Amino acid sequence: MPESRGGGGTTSSPQVETAAGPPTQRPQKLWLIFTGLMLGMLVAALDQTIVSTALPTIVGDLGGLNHLSWVVTAYLLASTVSTPLWGKLGDLIGRKTLFQASIVIFLIGSVLCGIAQNMGELIAFRGIQGLGGGGLMVLSQAIIGDVVPPRERGRYTGLFGAVFGVTSVAGPLLGGFFVDNLSWRWVFYINLPIGALALIVIAFALHTDVTRGKPRIDYSGIVLLAAATTCLVLLSTFGGTTYPWLSGEIIGLGVAAVILLALFVVVERRAAEPVLPLHLFAQPIFRITAAIGFVVGFAMMGALSFLPLFMQVVNGASPTESGLRLLPMMAGLLIASIGSGQLITRWGRYKIFPIVGTAVMAVGMFLLSRMDEFTTTTASSLSMFVFGFGLGLVMQVIVLAVQNSVDYRDLGAATSGATFFRSIGGSFGAAIFGTIFNARLNGHIEQARTSGLQLPPGVDPKSVASSPDALAKLPPAAHQTFIHAYAQSLQTVFLIASIIIVAAFVLSLFLKEIPLRQATSADTLDAYRNASRSSVEEVERALTQIAHRENGWARYERMIARADVDISVPCAFGLVQLDHFGPIEDTALAKKLHEPIDSVRKYAAQLQDAGHAATDAEGRLALTASGHDIVERLVDARRELLAQVTADLSPEEHAELTALLRKMARLTTDTTRDHLVGEAPRHGA
Repeated sequence: MPESRGGGGTTSSPQVETAAGPPTQRPQKLWLIFTGLMLGMLVAALDQTIVSTALPTIVGDLGGLNHLSWVVTAYLLASTVSTPLWGKLGDLIGRKTLFQASIVIFLIGSVLCGIAQNMGELIAFRGIQGLGGGGLMVLSQAIIGDVVPPRERGRYTGLFGAVFGVTSVAGPLLGGFFVDNLSWRWVFYINLPIGALALIVIAFALHTDVTRGKPRIDYSGIVLLAAATTCLVLLSTFGGTTYPWLSGEIIGLGVAAVILLALFVVVERRAAEPVLPLHLFAQPIFRITAAIGFVVGFAMMGALSFLPLFMQVVNGASPTESGLRLLPMMAGLLIASIGSGQLITRWGRYKIFPIVGTAVMAVGMFLLSRMDEFTTTTASSLSMFVFGFGLGLVMQVIVLAVQNSVDYRDLGAATSGATFFRSIGGSFGAAIFGTIFNARLNGHIEQARTSGLQLPPGVDPKSVASSPDALAKLPPAAHQTFIHAYAQSLQTVFLIASIIIVAAFVLSLFLKEIPLRQATSADTLDAYRNASRSSVEEVERALTQIAHRENGWARYERMIARADVDISVPCAFGLVQLDHFGPIEDTALAKKLHEPIDSVRKYAAQLQDAGHAATDAEGRLALTASGHDIVERLVDARRELLAQVTADLSPEEHAELTALLRKMARLTTDTTRDHLVGEAPRHGA
């Protein structure tokens, strides 16, 4: 038996972990991979916000004021429509090549946007950008699922969530800087060095591509889903703004979306490789997280788009100042997103975070609904910090929950599904909250006019309401009336948003939690899932591979911690070997274990002193009743740890798998090929 790290005393037990080997990537390379993924996601997220402050200058240069909204809509539409496609193709042909392709497409679109000569070209090229951006967003999160086990994934996905907070503030600030100091075209050129660096890093650091034969692509499903999504995005974008909600155009888009979605369901039921597998919706965790994502996206994107407006109109801040005033929200999001990721990795649990996060978000949004023209900067900053903190506890955790619950072959489709529903929710939120805001604002202004509000000749209330510059030119009395109307209207928007977030809180209570696996699904069970879902032999082979990769000392530490027994690692190993070989003489046991006889006798004496082993009349070592009890507890602990690795296969529903786990628990606990020689940490390590 090996020497104990403390000379035979009780070993310190670490946090309980699932039984699995190390990640497939070395830690130093993993951070390099993560850097490349972060850079790719950064440029994709940045381009959703950086254009906003440059739009007036772009229109002044290229013309086409009537098509201004399409510069933003084209990117949003292309990225949302392509998200499920990128996710599914990644499952079929591997994600590294597709991620590189999405970077290239995005950079090509960026160059073309930078050299656009008219508004039509810019809109078309923004669509190309959005196509690549959709791939960057979903594939970066799915690749983390390839190389990092769910138990360790929190610390990485937390930083992904932080990217959104950074870009929400950095985007408008950078856009304003480029317009003021260089050219609006640099809004797009800035993507080139960042994207090129991401391309180089991923090319050299990431090695996870797996091509599984000739893929069967669901072309019909892709076309139908893209068409239905286009109708939904256009409906939410133009409803209540370009066209009335009850206009023929909006109703037509709604009817078309319903018909296309119905056809999509019919086609997906028959598709060999559906682009958005319908069986995901039978999975409770996917259903709940998709609903939470939709509601959070609805409230977040819908309401937060009005915060800069509040600061510019009600507080009189400049565009740059309004961006800087969002820093408290970014700080809250960064702290919560990174902190929750670290805690998830440490605890191995995630359900509490979306519950607390949605509750904090609701409180933060309610605080925002209390803001008016007299609210101080300190008070508004505190409200935004609270909301950002809650948001940071939710966004990436629901992606982690989905990835941990689905089969590996559906990893990309499930990740893209979570992103897809959040994007659709954001589109509808922006549209519906925009309608609510406009209706309330018009009502307040009309009420003020009937109460005696006097406007200068030729001033249109609607034009004033949409222009902070025109508002600043009004007489003091009229100016104050308009500011109060703005504040009241935005209070209504934020209050309704806080109520909607309560729905996300209720949904999070029903989120099922399954233990986070320590091994990536790709490493442990991919062979089983691709060979046969009923092949218990394949699961046994995969679990055997896990056992061969494990460090024996660490395995016994996990078993001891799980079983909650007071015993050292060498003594636990000795009990298991006695259970396997005993009764047996100490010399024979030393020979079987290839251990020095002095080491065997040392720990045998410790076991006898503790009452876990004894010698019989023939001088052979054997277990006592307490020794047998500890062995059974260790085997049960091993079975539970192995069950966590196969949690998504629902072993409790499969008698064969349950029996296999028991068999593998005992086999990988007492096998002599798996002894601890050379694996005990050195003294002082």
